[in-house]
This record gives sequence, structure tokens and C-alpha cells, in this order.
Amino acid sequence: MDFMKDLYLFMMERKKWWLTPVILVLIFIGVLIVIGGGSAVAPFIYTLF
Repeated sequence: MDFMKDLYLFMMERKKWWLTPVILVLIFIGVLIVIGGGSAVAPFIYTLF
């Protein structure tokens, strides 16, 4: 959680708010890969990529 706090403080201090959507998309893709790796939904998720 320290990393998330440091990242937030960095974005707040340096006014790098454009990084927020990039980080959210990366987290979303990571969650999709983790969930889709071992479930019955995997064929549907793989068609997105």
C-alpha cells in the first residue's frame, strides 16, 4: 500500500493527473487476465485481446 500512497502523492504534487486513466486501464487488464486464466469465461475474455 505504500506504493499506492507514493504514487498518489507524486501525481498530486506534480499535477500528473493524466496518469490516472493509464493506471486504471492497466489494473483492469491485470484483473481480467487473473480472472480469465482459470475460469469458464476465459474464451470470451481472450476474444477481447
